[in-house]
Amino acid sequence: MDEDGHLFIEDRMDDMLITGGENVYPREIEDVLYEMDGVAEAAVFGTPDDRLGELVTAVILPNGDLTEEDVTDFCRERLAGYKIPRRVEFVDEVPRTSTRKVDKVALREQFD
Repeated sequence: MDEDGHLFIEDRMDDMLITGGENVYPREIEDVLYEMDGVAEAAVFGTPDDRLGELVTAVILPNGDLTEEDVTDFCRERLAGYKIPRRVEFVDEVPRTSTRKVDKVALREQFD
């Protein structure tokens, strides 16, 4: 929100996920993950969940030793509870589109 009270969305609307009735913008969580030692790349998206609608899912390309607990503890100190990734997957490679952007469609298909 700027000084005049105008609200700006800082992520793509189609990337937004809804978990437990709360809107979550993956970019905010990705920014936090990039602050963490041992994270080379991170992508956050929603995966289907019968109870919550979507789970906050983080895919991480590590450049060190990380555990799911390390990631959730780090996020717990910096994010609201509903934004903490409920599912953390470690990968050797992050798929990319022809324009070299992270291919979240491929990730959703892989981790559905």
